[in-house]
Amino acid sequence: MADNEPEGDNNAEEPRQQVPESDEGKGRIRYQDPDSTTPREPTLAERRARKSAEQRRLDEERAAQEAEAAKTAKRRKALIGGGATVGVVALVAAMYSASEVSASANAQTQYCAAVEEGAQQPGPRAEDEKCDPEYVESQGGYVSGGMMFMPLFMGGPMVPQYRYAYTPSGASAPPVGSTATGSTFNKPSGSTIKSTSGSTIQRGGFGISSKTGGSGS
Repeated sequence: MADNEPEGDNNAEEPRQQVPESDEGKGRIRYQDPDSTTPREPTLAERRARKSAEQRRLDEERAAQEAEAAKTAKRRKALIGGGATVGVVALVAAMYSASEVSASANAQTQYCAAVEEGAQQPGPRAEDEKCDPEYVESQGGYVSGGMMFMPLFMGGPMVPQYRYAYTPSGASAPPVGSTATGSTFNKPSGSTIKSTSGSTIQRGGFGISSKTGGSGS
């Protein structure tokens, strides 16, 4: 080794040690303790969104309640209307039935009576066939103006005449050969009229159906 040759190279670069960079500034995951951490206040946008959602919920509930109330009201009206209709029908039926009963109880009876000369009231009751046009004509008599004329032999009394008479309301026809007080030859209109057998000839009350078997006045 030379005397003037240095023992070591003081100018040689020494190797540098790498220092790790600081972790400051890098993203970190922080753990928040729910018992000690104060909740973050919602932002204005979040508050508006929550308010809108709550308003929608309230509107939907109100709409559902209104729809249900409308259905209930409709059902109630239908029930009331149906009940009213049934009530009206029942009332009309009851009135009609009561009228029928009343009309039947107050019916006038049609019967065949003799027409006496000069008399305005019906004479004694005659047999029913003497007011039947077919029977009268079959016996050689004739019918004119509601009057039945029975034939008699030459030289006999006047030709007997017959026509229908009507008793007062609720009265029955008198026996054959008897006179009914209060009877009339005028056929009533609007009243129930029954035959001597009890069948209805004319219906009064709610309506009149004329199915008379003979002639009135």
